[in-house]
Amino acid sequence: MKSLSEIETTSKRSSRAVGFSWGMAEEIGKCIRSLELFGFPGIKNLNQFCKQKNKKNFYEIKSIKKKNKPKLDFFCPIYLGVFFLDHVKKFEKLRKIKFERVAYPLLLVPFLSRSSEITGKRILFRFDKSDLLLNFNINISSNFLKKKFPLFAKKSEISFLENKDTFSNTEWKSLYKLSENTFVEETDSLKHGAAGAGLTDND
Repeated sequence: MKSLSEIETTSKRSSRAVGFSWGMAEEIGKCIRSLELFGFPGIKNLNQFCKQKNKKNFYEIKSIKKKNKPKLDFFCPIYLGVFFLDHVKKFEKLRKIKFERVAYPLLLVPFLSRSSEITGKRILFRFDKSDLLLNFNINISSNFLKKKFPLFAKKSEISFLENKDTFSNTEWKSLYKLSENTFVEETDSLKHGAAGAGLTDND
């Protein structure tokens, strides 16, 4: 089994070999490492992308609106991811952003995961019939772990989710009331019985 360090280094060098700058290649290396760490086929998708990079017309995005269409065949997931990450605080205000024709959408996921950490909000990434919930760059939930990732997504949507409790106020009060059973008044006997109580280094 390859180490995460090997995965990151090889991904970075391969990305440089197909024309990305060293700065971009370093970002790609981190992202592929992240995908493999979370159990997604990062190496497989990067391999396929590198073989197609100079054959397909991938558009390098330079601005993002609520609805976006590439001026060429497909959005490049790397340039889209880096641009999104660099300006995520501004895009957060849009709340929901739509894209048409994104190539290798899985390669966009790590950038969105890091964006979730920066904004402190969960991000829902939906493309075609697939959903991924990105949780602060800690974990990723998906509804298609056993399905094959599409190489090209016709329609994609990125949503910033507002943070809220998953439980009702009644459920919280019930559990909190139960926790109160552990509250004990500190008596003199407990104070004196505590470890080290009343002792000094000189004793």
